[in-house]
Amino acid sequence: MRRIIEFALKQRGLVTLGVGMLMLFGLFSLSRIPFDAFPDLTGVRVDVATTAPGLAPEEMEQLVTYPLESSLMGLPGVTGVRSVSKSGLSLITVPFPDGTDIYFARTLVQQRLAEAKGMLPAGVEPQMGPVSTPMGELYQYTVSSDSMTLSELKALHDYTIRPRLRTLAGVSDVNSWGGSIEQVHVIVDPAKLAARNLTLTDVQQALAANNMSFGGAYLESAGTRYTVRGTGRLNDTSEISRVAIPVTGSVPVRISEIGTVRLGSLPRYGSVTENGSREVMAGMVLKLQGADSKAVIDVVTARLDEVRAALPTHVRITPFYDQTELVGRTTRTLTKNLIEGGLLVIIVLFAFLRNVRASLIVASVIPLSMLVAFGGMYLYGYSANLMSLGALDFGLIVDGAIVMVENFVHRLEKASHGGDGREPGYAERFALFR
Repeated sequence: MRRIIEFALKQRGLVTLGVGMLMLFGLFSLSRIPFDAFPDLTGVRVDVATTAPGLAPEEMEQLVTYPLESSLMGLPGVTGVRSVSKSGLSLITVPFPDGTDIYFARTLVQQRLAEAKGMLPAGVEPQMGPVSTPMGELYQYTVSSDSMTLSELKALHDYTIRPRLRTLAGVSDVNSWGGSIEQVHVIVDPAKLAARNLTLTDVQQALAANNMSFGGAYLESAGTRYTVRGTGRLNDTSEISRVAIPVTGSVPVRISEIGTVRLGSLPRYGSVTENGSREVMAGMVLKLQGADSKAVIDVVTARLDEVRAALPTHVRITPFYDQTELVGRTTRTLTKNLIEGGLLVIIVLFAFLRNVRASLIVASVIPLSMLVAFGGMYLYGYSANLMSLGALDFGLIVDGAIVMVENFVHRLEKASHGGDGREPGYAERFALFR
């Protein structure tokens, strides 16, 4: 220890250079580490969601959850698989050990899901959740209008607003809440259907066969080649009403003769209201796991300003949850504590030691310690958040420096008043405090 102290006192230029480089690295790390509102304590996991409308919870567990869960067991590092089965919905969570690359984990899960598809009911497709965590819900907003229906708001959000937000860097997904999904309902009269000796299967097959486009060959005329294609897509309810159903040995029957066609929506299980007065659409932006929350919110806010300018004036996008304010409060609290802590240390030390240099040296420990901490956070991939920054104890940071500096000053005073029995030159070594 003595040699270290003597080296530091003799090589002041080298020590100053080292401290300066350390400060520069700390400032560089401060500009690179992500700022979040809360620490993300969620481990590495992959969520698998499967929908099968019409199946009861027991059937979902037996026909969907159990085959998928059995296939996902035994993955490298996976010790247990959790699942929840609801009416028409199966949710499976596959936890991986800390430190596992999330994309490698998703690749393993995707391979097992491909193997398990053959054991699932026809038409059931399991999907992996977004690369995000429950702490990634950082921005929410509502979409409302005085002249648009809920179906139109839903279509506007899902086909205009949502795709433009999903392309942003750091955004994992954008969820939709509320509204209604538009459908075309063909309501068949059972009596008219039975009178023509038809079934619902005949109606379904006729609609499917008359709602497709296909490509043909080509025709050449006057040195020009024309591609032949058939366009059979149904565009509105009137075209659906004119679809003909073949009848063996009789004249084809149109849809309008056996029922009615009208616009409707999927059954809803909930709604989103604004201030309890009217229904609106709501969107939630999920950040990519490990992304900087503040940076993601900044780009989302800028993109929403562009979207507002392109939408009709009667459409309003109103944010109601934004983590930027909490991140800003965390940053302001840190800055305030840093300044107040440094000033308090200087005042207290000067009041007791009557030495300005000693007070400034102890106070410099606070920013130096912070910069060293930022460097470590940058190297190990930790974020600056309410827990890592809001729990700083400046008393602990400067405690050791206060004890040492007070001891230096005390011995300096003894040495300057006739010595304290130490070797010659002791006072000169601590001339820094004079």
